[in-house]
Amino acid sequence: MSANGVLVAHGDRPREGGPDRKQVEVAVGVLLRADGAFLLTSRPRGKVYEGYWEFPGGKVEAGETVEAALRRELIEEIGVTIGAVHPWRVEVVDYPHALVRLNFCKVHEWSGELHMHEGQAFSWEQLPVRVQPVLPGTVPVLAWFAQERGFEGATHAGE
Repeated sequence: MSANGVLVAHGDRPREGGPDRKQVEVAVGVLLRADGAFLLTSRPRGKVYEGYWEFPGGKVEAGETVEAALRRELIEEIGVTIGAVHPWRVEVVDYPHALVRLNFCKVHEWSGELHMHEGQAFSWEQLPVRVQPVLPGTVPVLAWFAQERGFEGATHAGE
């Protein structure tokens, strides 16, 4: 984390687009089951950070709200229609390939069966998470869960 509140991922790598690059708005769904488990999906083959685990979601298109983007992305990516969207936290992550503003939203209700339309894998997780590697922008969420739940110890395996 840098002084300006931006999480810098892989700070040793050069940044694409230079110092004045535009932030990309991203809607992220934190799907939570009644037992407290949360859904993580793997990044699809051919995408940046392929195979890393993250919460599902995607880019907010021009003229779209975070909620509308999240609804669209979760249907497109994992085949579920979500109920109420609860905006939770925002995290800015400076990845080598993009500067992203992650709008994390909790979702407790959805309909439809999970179907990974992009060939990704999914896993219902508890703390500490078992899947690895975890995308840098996902790590703060695990810490937030640990804080909310009074969890002592590592937030993901290998810590």
